[in-house]
Amino acid sequence: MRRVVISGVGAISPLGDNVVSLIEGITQGKSAVEYMDGWNQYVGLRSLVGAYSVCKDEKSIPRQSRRSMSRMSIFATKAAEEAIADAGMDEGMLRSGRTGCIIGSTMGSPKSLSDTFEIMLPDRDLTKLSSMKFFQCVSHTAAMNVAQYLGIRGRVMATSAACASALQAIGTGFELVRHGMQEVVLCGGAEELHPTVTGSFDILFATSTGYNNDPKKTPRPFDKKRDGLVCGEGSGILVLEEYEQAKKRGAKIYAEVVGYNTCGSGLHVSQSNCAVMETCMKESLKDAGISAGDVDYICAHATATIHGDKEEAKAIKAVFGASIPVSSFKGYMGHTLGASGALELIVAIDGMQKGVVYPTKNLDEVAPECEGIMHVKEPLKKDINILVKNCFAFGGINAALVCKK
Repeated sequence: MRRVVISGVGAISPLGDNVVSLIEGITQGKSAVEYMDGWNQYVGLRSLVGAYSVCKDEKSIPRQSRRSMSRMSIFATKAAEEAIADAGMDEGMLRSGRTGCIIGSTMGSPKSLSDTFEIMLPDRDLTKLSSMKFFQCVSHTAAMNVAQYLGIRGRVMATSAACASALQAIGTGFELVRHGMQEVVLCGGAEELHPTVTGSFDILFATSTGYNNDPKKTPRPFDKKRDGLVCGEGSGILVLEEYEQAKKRGAKIYAEVVGYNTCGSGLHVSQSNCAVMETCMKESLKDAGISAGDVDYICAHATATIHGDKEEAKAIKAVFGASIPVSSFKGYMGHTLGASGALELIVAIDGMQKGVVYPTKNLDEVAPECEGIMHVKEPLKKDINILVKNCFAFGGINAALVCKK
């Protein structure tokens, strides 16, 4: 099996429209969470906060290509362009057939789906729909549009597992390169903020509702006063590449991916389970050929839901004990759902390179049920050689990725 490295990164996030802005936002302790104007018109929507992204130069994508793109597809395309430039990939590599594209999301564009029904249903008139709406609504809209725009002829796939989508995409890309099925894979996730998305979590009592008038104080991962997640949007794309090729090209190498696992719980559609989370992390370590004691940092999923944070803290404690630093990045940019695994991994790897653990924002007082692990409340200088990134999604879907310096 071949070694797999990360040789390029790109991001559109609530903290900015490139990786530099993302990292600066984290290091400066910024919160991108805002009160969402107009959301109060939705009857029954209790959570009125979100973290939106701004893509400043989306019109640099030619209109002919942009017509089939949803907002999340545009995010993914711009993030992919940044990652490709960062990796120093040329058109020959992209079109070789040995480069793949795997980009996940919770679903197709929620705005395009909403627009479709609002246009069609009053008169039940399908002739009012544009021919491009379908391509914005399909669940593989981000992967499909990026691959078409860039001329990628290798494997094109779309992982769709809500909050685990991006990490499953990265894990799948890792396995394809590791087993020689592709030389390079552009992988990650994309998501789009919309009141119907927040509403779906709101109905399940999983959203933050107590900070509508003070949005910068939510979400609050692991905190005693946490009251749920805040939805965000954006895209994170990583270039995964076979190590010898990357070295031969003189590519920048951010980290090596050494282990991965994803599994289902088969227990409950919306409730996390610490035992299955524990199994997922253990299996990722086994795949990497390392022990829990070798890990220097855990980038937690920790969305600030009451149940999810408790279960993850228990699982981390069971596997790693209380001596390994743990933090979550949801307090800075909300929960970017299908993009979260990629965006947060980019931040974690930046910390690995700089020898710092970025802290959990809005963690003032650790909840009693989340104690027993090493929470990081302030930037922590530490040599990070190995990190674990967690993502745990509704539907009982779990994923964990291990990266090495």
